[in-house]
Amino acid sequence: MSLEDVIPTAMPLAALYRRVRDYVPAVEWPVHAGDIEAILRLKAERNAVVLAHNYQTPEIFHTVADIVGDSLALAREAVSTAADVILLAGVHFMAETAKLLNPDKVVLIADTRAGCSLAESITGADVRLLRERYPGVPVVTYVNSSAEVKAESDICCTSANAQKVVESLGVPKVIMLPDEYLAQNVAKRTAVEIIAWKGHCEVHERFTPNDIAELRNSYPGVTVLAHPECPPAVVAVADFTGSTAGMIDYVGKNKPARVALITECSMSDNVAIAHPELEFVRPCNLCPHMKRTTLPKIRRALETMTHEVTVPAPLAARARAAVERMLALT
Repeated sequence: MSLEDVIPTAMPLAALYRRVRDYVPAVEWPVHAGDIEAILRLKAERNAVVLAHNYQTPEIFHTVADIVGDSLALAREAVSTAADVILLAGVHFMAETAKLLNPDKVVLIADTRAGCSLAESITGADVRLLRERYPGVPVVTYVNSSAEVKAESDICCTSANAQKVVESLGVPKVIMLPDEYLAQNVAKRTAVEIIAWKGHCEVHERFTPNDIAELRNSYPGVTVLAHPECPPAVVAVADFTGSTAGMIDYVGKNKPARVALITECSMSDNVAIAHPELEFVRPCNLCPHMKRTTLPKIRRALETMTHEVTVPAPLAARARAAVERMLALT
């Protein structure tokens, strides 16, 4: 089964545990089991779905999630779900995006503090100032941004489709924000001039070329896959660069015997469950925001229908247009 597919949660708890037993100690399972059972019941009662990003922990990703994936996959699936309630197991900008695309549905997030260093690095006012400085230059905004920033943009992109979006505009120059490293990595692959903002992901910015060199020295033959939010010097020494979905596809198609995913901690655990025959080396940088989402918080959110994510209608209409322009290309 692809990690982009619906996760079959309508199964006994014992079967769910078999999926994660290599990553959830047996002594911890009884603690999780009560929350999982309650969440599955509440989803049925509320006609709710859980959308989980690839960085969620295995006990969430592989037991209560209905749809899993990267930002692009979750944005796509958010449009087509028939559920009345969407709980976004991820960070706030993802929940906002789900709300933009589903204005008539209730969108919940388990912890309102689950933010993002990239989204917090820029404001709508910053974008307006950039437009004044570079009149007529279109703004391409990474989905790792607030609805306020999306509303000031021409089109959104993800790490998976950034180059395609940039080149689709047919212009010689674009402003790309807020991730400086993603912009620099795209700039190396396109003739379009890119003006970048100096936002960084607090997970990916910490990886260095020395980390990769140490990996290769300690684990001969390791295949290194890096996320494009990493610094260009890291991307330059990786064997493959791609979004989390791109990494999953690479592992599934190429089956490297020993592989390192240069991204957030839980990614390797979730992919390894689908590929137990492979050896996953884990250089680990933790996202504190992703880890704010827990099974007890998901349960509480569905029990109390909190915390609901809303976007003011005039702002939402403009932000939605930028997201929909991206989705129309993919």
